[in-house]
Amino acid sequence: MSLRDRLVRDIRESGPITVADYVTRCLHDPQDGYYATRPKLGAGGDFITAPLISQMFGELIGLWAVETWHRLGAPDRFHLIEVGPGDGTLMSDALRAAHADPAFIQATDLVLIEPSAPLRDAQARMLANGDVEPRWVRSLEGFEPDSPVILIANEVLDCLPARQYVRTDDGWAERRVGVSDDGELVFGHARIVDRFVKPEFELVPGQVFEVAGQQAVFGEVCGRLVGEHGGAALLIDYGRDRPEAGDTLQALVRHEKVDPLSRPGEADVTMWADFPMVLNAALKVGADVTGCRGQGDFLRALGIETRAARLAEARPDAAPVIGRQLERLTAADQMGQLFKAACVFSPRTLEVPGFEA
Repeated sequence: MSLRDRLVRDIRESGPITVADYVTRCLHDPQDGYYATRPKLGAGGDFITAPLISQMFGELIGLWAVETWHRLGAPDRFHLIEVGPGDGTLMSDALRAAHADPAFIQATDLVLIEPSAPLRDAQARMLANGDVEPRWVRSLEGFEPDSPVILIANEVLDCLPARQYVRTDDGWAERRVGVSDDGELVFGHARIVDRFVKPEFELVPGQVFEVAGQQAVFGEVCGRLVGEHGGAALLIDYGRDRPEAGDTLQALVRHEKVDPLSRPGEADVTMWADFPMVLNAALKVGADVTGCRGQGDFLRALGIETRAARLAEARPDAAPVIGRQLERLTAADQMGQLFKAACVFSPRTLEVPGFEA
């Protein structure tokens, strides 16, 4: 029985489900979930991430980690954590760049947070011949650090779904996924029975307000990790940097948007990162946070333009491609503004690279 058929059966038996529960089933169902069984990354897959666009992205993140380590006092041992490492490309490029400082490599305990078996296999292949042997943990919540933490989470928050609430003429309702009379998955509204914190801004009837509870939990966990032993957690994702209304649920198949309800388990289903919610959650547990920077500004602060120029000088035949990669990562009308970077860090002990005043 397909995931769609099982969703229809379960909804008919137990009633409509929240948008967050629907997205979680689509991505992580053990039998048919997208990430659990068939993630397709890259130009020939369903979506492409920054590390797959250019080696420059991962290299700069690696140098960011080295500089952060130095600003933490260059501890003899620390945890380098990547959450959601994809196929391992980002970490492979990061460690290659980080070899410029052998002491950093020697001090690294590499921890990869990955629940997907197919992606763990891809990461193992990508990192097989490196000097740093990774170990895998299925959940960040289950990780217990005993030394400083440098954490990287690129396009992770968008995989942590939000619940959706709708302003109606009669008040508030929750948007849920139900089943029509002819057996199709459809959106509908349900009376709110759970505690619901209303937004502080006004919405007109028909507008959607998203509450990213799982993202807030992620922010809390990051705050505790870096607060206990010191460290920094770098978060990069597409999303909002201020509270606002909007339905951000989307699904991609071969880089094209499709109806999120049309192909459960076969499409990459995501929602925008809610940076204000994530960073506020980290503040509440005692961590410090930066503001958000557009990905373009952040990468320029790390020196991506200089790196692109050097690559083009070394490979004149590839200069046009390198230029297009640079534009894709940094231009305001591409990934430069929609994608944001922010950092959670141990309070009052660190000036985070790339976020200096």
